[in-house]
Amino acid sequence: MNNQPILDVHDKPKTLQWLTLSIQHLFAMFGATILVPYLVGLDPAIALISSGLGTLAFLLITKFQVPAYLGSSFAYIIPIKFLNESFGPGAAMVGTFLVGFVYGAVALTIRKAGYRWIMNLLPPIVVGPVIIVIGLSVSGTAVGMAMNNPAGEYSMLHFSVALVTLAATIIFSIFAKKILSIIPILAGIIVGYIYALFVGVVDFKPVIDADWIEMPKFIIPFVNFKVKFTWDIFWLMVPVAIVTISEHIGHQLILSKVVGRDYIKEPGLHRSILGDGTASIISALVGGPPKTTYGENIGVLAITRVYSVYVLAGAAVFAIIFGFVGKITALIHTIPTPVMGGVSILLFGIIASSGLRMLVDSKIDFDDKRNLVIASVILVIGIGGAILKLPFKDIQIQGMALAAIFGVLLNVILPGKPNVSENMFETDDSNDDKKTA
Repeated sequence: MNNQPILDVHDKPKTLQWLTLSIQHLFAMFGATILVPYLVGLDPAIALISSGLGTLAFLLITKFQVPAYLGSSFAYIIPIKFLNESFGPGAAMVGTFLVGFVYGAVALTIRKAGYRWIMNLLPPIVVGPVIIVIGLSVSGTAVGMAMNNPAGEYSMLHFSVALVTLAATIIFSIFAKKILSIIPILAGIIVGYIYALFVGVVDFKPVIDADWIEMPKFIIPFVNFKVKFTWDIFWLMVPVAIVTISEHIGHQLILSKVVGRDYIKEPGLHRSILGDGTASIISALVGGPPKTTYGENIGVLAITRVYSVYVLAGAAVFAIIFGFVGKITALIHTIPTPVMGGVSILLFGIIASSGLRMLVDSKIDFDDKRNLVIASVILVIGIGGAILKLPFKDIQIQGMALAAIFGVLLNVILPGKPNVSENMFETDDSNDDKKTA
């Protein structure tokens, strides 16, 4: 990989270049970041603001050494949607806060005991199938959004909007070059939106009526909801952190190779995980979904070879500003459901496929009965929607969270667990070079 920087981590770009590069990162994360709140019933404007605030907090905690952008996490779609619909947005915010707190506890433990324990706890044979569950468990939602009209009835007109959006997103994903290949979601939404306007399923009036500057619908604890902890919230949200922490580690490894620095050691995995958790806590305090580092923005870094943290900070500031622009918020709300459904068909499939890719890249041997058992149990429990009802305090653990717990337990209990390599950053090639030298 040619990672010789055009702008290195602490290089400050010129003003016009700074604005252009920051907006580029904003576009890279925009489609996915607004899709999550759209699916779970939260305000996309708050998702933008919280992503900007969370990214700034992440950069501060990592001592402005890690060029990363944090957006809405797809892993929590099902639990947040369930909590929001069953108990209100306040419950979802409490769950998001708990996730951030768990990240902080994990970061502290890594700071004291190193990182090998968490890699042994969350190997690819556990994380890969759980990621597959995350993608496939929301597939029904994507298809329903694509096929149905606002009344919930099948509509060929609305399905055509979804199919056009899906086709455009696929074309951009496969055939687009350079930066366009990084924003297929946003590009697909734009094409789908234009087609939806053409066939008459978009009401553009709210955009015309909206003010340029509007206050977003913040959800503030003790102001907009009464803070109440329940074990249902805990068991719905916290086990999913098993996956997102592993995803975070994977992103740090990829980012290390892109930028040419070992971020696992400096500023340290504990700092980046703490930054991720802090971003989720900030999000919980204003009404946004949990946060995670975005692969889309890592892709932008790899293509442009501009690693400047100033550029990422600029994108964060733009996201915060956009959240207060009423016409942008109104425009987001006018996006028809089938447009988001068409994008989601591909996006959720990609999430599931990334779990398969993890298993393939890690060379998981399914002739080994241990691996076969772990993967099989996780997939059926997660996709089948199994529920474990505990006999005390009416606690129940279900679906994805239960699958993740079973995966971790089976990995710990079953014999034959492989050890994690001491140096996570080094590739096989680099090790071979050292042996040759």
